[in-house]
Amino acid sequence: MLDIPSSTPVGLSLAGPDKLVIQWSDGKRRVYDVNALRRSCPCATCNTQRVRAPAGEDPLGNLPAVTIEAMSPVGNYAYKIAFSDQHTTGIYPLELLRTLGNEESS
Repeated sequence: MLDIPSSTPVGLSLAGPDKLVIQWSDGKRRVYDVNALRRSCPCATCNTQRVRAPAGEDPLGNLPAVTIEAMSPVGNYAYKIAFSDQHTTGIYPLELLRTLGNEESS
């Protein structure tokens, strides 16, 4: 059984080319650095690169700056994000999105 989060996004917007803003149903608002989102990609390819990297090395740390090309819901539990570096396989569960970014005061 899939665990549906108690708080869901009610608004998505870009604050310039490098910041994503998500307004959550519980009133919280989080701001995400787009490059940090790309480096946090949870897909199998990125996870394999992290596992195979030498200890203390971040294989995604030197990626070029990216923008979000598209973002679409996956059911009611995640978002698929397509980045300008042609990376399109990242599906970001809502639980993960709640841990990333910075909470913005209202």
